[in-house]
Amino acid sequence: MAAAGPAAGPGATGPPDGPDPRGTGPLYPVGLILAGRPVLVVGGGTVAAQKAAELLHCGATVTVVAPEIDPALRADDRVTCEPRPYRSGEVAGYRFAVAATDDPAVNQAVYDDGEAAGVWVNAADDPARCSATLPSRVRRGSLLVTVSTQGRSPALAVHLRRRLEQEIGPEYALLLDLLAEARDRIRAAGGSTEGLDWQGAIESGMLEEIRADRIHGAEELLRTCLPSSSA
Repeated sequence: MAAAGPAAGPGATGPPDGPDPRGTGPLYPVGLILAGRPVLVVGGGTVAAQKAAELLHCGATVTVVAPEIDPALRADDRVTCEPRPYRSGEVAGYRFAVAATDDPAVNQAVYDDGEAAGVWVNAADDPARCSATLPSRVRRGSLLVTVSTQGRSPALAVHLRRRLEQEIGPEYALLLDLLAEARDRIRAAGGSTEGLDWQGAIESGMLEEIRADRIHGAEELLRTCLPSSSA
């Protein structure tokens, strides 16, 4: 996730009354580790359900607050559902919050409370009420690739994501696993992973071997590119 710059961070001056046609301004790319941490989703519709699903995937402890909550969310025992309006100030009890309602006044209240409490807030499709944005993303196992347009063109972000989905297939997840396992073995043996020809290994044809379901061939290429004492 990418957090907005100084003018949009928690504790800073609030956003202008209307949307900024220039988007959020420069973003600092950040990946939040949300596993086991409390996150609030304000809103109970389709968009809120999508946001909650991604947060659950990241291991967050999710609470959804809205007068009406999607049945799928209410049926998910991983989610704490509270069918009621948002209460002023309650965002202070969370590490991160998402405002996903169709009511600008509610989204504004969540944003304002977040600024006062120092809690990062994302408002779906509303960059003027965000202190954090959610980029378009491609996941392949542990690999995460994101695209952001600073809130100026979600359509372009989606277009680029779709192109990346075609280029970066599931084989990259296995490639990452093989590289990470080799790196772990080297470090466990007391070796250094610096100065090894990792790029040479990646470009050696490992992907082609994985695509052909020849995993042992990919492993052999990796061993060839790295010192035998390390791999």
